[in-house]
Amino acid sequence: MNKLKIAIFALLAIVVFTGCSIKKNDSDIMKINDTVITKSEFDKAYEAMAENNVFARVGIDIKNDSDSVFALMFRDKVVSALIVKALLNEEIEKRKIEVSKDELENAEKDIIGKFGSKDQFLQLLKVNDITYDKFKKDIEDEIKMKKFVDSIAMVSIGEGEAKKYYDANKDQFKYPKRVRASHILIASNPEQIKEKLKEENKDISDEELAAKTEEIMQANRKKAEELLAKVKKSPSSFAKVAKENSQDSLSAIRGGDLGFFAKEEMVEPFAEKAFSMKPNTICDKIVETPYGYHIIMVTDRNEAGTLSFEQSKKDIITYLEGRDKTEILKNKVEALRKEAKIEYFDDAYNPETIQTKIKEAAKENPEVQKNFENQGKEENK
Repeated sequence: MNKLKIAIFALLAIVVFTGCSIKKNDSDIMKINDTVITKSEFDKAYEAMAENNVFARVGIDIKNDSDSVFALMFRDKVVSALIVKALLNEEIEKRKIEVSKDELENAEKDIIGKFGSKDQFLQLLKVNDITYDKFKKDIEDEIKMKKFVDSIAMVSIGEGEAKKYYDANKDQFKYPKRVRASHILIASNPEQIKEKLKEENKDISDEELAAKTEEIMQANRKKAEELLAKVKKSPSSFAKVAKENSQDSLSAIRGGDLGFFAKEEMVEPFAEKAFSMKPNTICDKIVETPYGYHIIMVTDRNEAGTLSFEQSKKDIITYLEGRDKTEILKNKVEALRKEAKIEYFDDAYNPETIQTKIKEAAKENPEVQKNFENQGKEENK
């Protein structure tokens, strides 16, 4: 059910940043009711959001070019997010919404259980540079947000409504032919190797660079060939070898398991090979992709089909409840914003000033506004 995305608390992503201050000082940039936002808090939020935005994915640098039009667009979004955070925190505090130790522990166990063991989950956090304390804080904030929405209006989706959605959107429940596979990756991208070599030796000549890159590529391929021979000799050791050697950190902690995937979800050489293999077999030779050298083991296959209502019911109810709760939250935020007293101590962070600058730029370049609109659509998916 790839197209049916769970939308519980879409606004949570923009309200989990840093704590807000209550004292005014030289670095204060705005005040929302009694909550003061400082320049350092804005910078931290900007940095956090800039790591995962559509501009970064298309190569536009909004972190180091703060005066560009795209950076202005992003500044507008971060200012809005900080205002929403302050308003919601204030309301949560007014309603004395708290999270008990049992609620937090149960939520943690539920999430960790989906990733296998706690050790595997901790490794996943480490790979993504997230501390366990940060994870717990985010879970606590999410529970508070759920309780906050429930304090405004309770949402309950019945089986009849879920069936109606299923019948009206059957295409969303179709799935293509899928394969389940595990892999061991020895990362080996020539361009990345070259960049690293140039960082280490700025005076390296083009000839030396090409020769050294080829040497590293061959060494990586040799390592992959040795690992392939090892797992072909002992297929039952594949998961252990993947955990110890694969440079795809996310799958390595699961013994290389990638789960089920459709052909179009993987890079072409990888997909072609995986879909040509039978279950419980290991590829006969190394598969090379732009990511490096892969050793593939196919473990299962599924023909194309459609999920039944019974198979989908739980996810549909979760989705519909999340959609309705998100709408309730958005409406509440709009009402709070209209009632709030907001002061801007630095005009550079005033949304009206930012929007004026964006509109001026958009007159000269219509693509600017189009990109801004597309960014919003992308991040709201």
